[in-house]
Amino acid sequence: MIAFVTGPVAALAPDSAVVEVGGIGIAVQCTPNTLSGLRMGQQTKLATSLVVREDSLTLYGFVDDDERQVFELLQTASGVGPRLAQAMLAVHSPDALRRAIATSDERALTAVPGIGKKGAQKLLLELKDRLGEPVGAPAVGAPVTQGWRDQLHAALIGLGYATREADEAVAAVAPQAEAAEGTPQVGQLLKAALQTLNRAR
Repeated sequence: MIAFVTGPVAALAPDSAVVEVGGIGIAVQCTPNTLSGLRMGQQTKLATSLVVREDSLTLYGFVDDDERQVFELLQTASGVGPRLAQAMLAVHSPDALRRAIATSDERALTAVPGIGKKGAQKLLLELKDRLGEPVGAPAVGAPVTQGWRDQLHAALIGLGYATREADEAVAAVAPQAEAAEGTPQVGQLLKAALQTLNRAR
């Protein structure tokens, strides 16, 4: 198994990055949060999980080992594949997921695209004793929803857009984010922001 990749970032896309390892470009599927911390040409180290299918080999990349471990544990629940596990981590941090499972918070799980009420109930039952206790204390003060602006802005800068373009794109998708129930989904907002930027060019 490939436990991590380290090297300069050779390319960035809305849902993936290419890391140059020994002269070879390794494509890694990442959440917007992970991508927002990457910069073209800069050294990075991503914890990775290799998902093997009959017709594909897909490498998923994470900020740290904890995020990768949660990604793998989520897939032990029936009906959860790598795409859904990644979507869960795009919306919630590993600790937020642990808290949601520990407190039977259905609303937190249904905030993830692809998870309905019944699916959330099933996941709460199956994952109850698998993810463990939250590692950090819950954040006090600013609600989590404010973090989407910084994450989205950083992701756009990482993709090579100018600060002014990133500012305008964040402002353009703000009504969509504020209209969303629960935590705004940065991945969806990033797609919407890229569409507005493409139209402006």
